[in-house]
Amino acid sequence: MASKLVVKVMVGADDPERCAQAFTVAAMALTSGVAVSLWLTGDAAWFALPGKCEEFELPQSAPLAQLRDAILAGGTITLCTQCAVRRGIESSAVISGITIAGAASFVEEIMADGVQALVY
Repeated sequence: MASKLVVKVMVGADDPERCAQAFTVAAMALTSGVAVSLWLTGDAAWFALPGKCEEFELPQSAPLAQLRDAILAGGTITLCTQCAVRRGIESSAVISGITIAGAASFVEEIMADGVQALVY
C-alpha cells in the first residue's frame, strides 16, 4: 500500500462528477490513514478561492467545501502556479492553507518512494 496519495484534479464545475470523485478519493484516503496531497490544476484552480467550493453542487455527493476542509485539516492542497496565473488568481486571494507551486514540485512529489498518483 502506498504511504502517500497525490491526486491531481484538472476539472471543475464543467465536469462535476470527475471533480467530486477527486476530492472524495482524497478525503477518503485520509480517513484510511494515507498521507494525501491534492493538486488543483486547470479549471479546478478556481476551488482555491473562497466561496467556489461552496457554490459547487452535485446530487448524491458530499459537499465539496466539506471535502476540501477535511483535506486541508489532514493533508495538503496545492494550486498550480501556471493555472493560477492564467486565471488571474493572486496568491493573496487563495484560501489560507493552500499553497501555490509549479510542475517541478509536482514531479518531485510524485517521484518519491511510496507515492501513488491519480489524475482526474
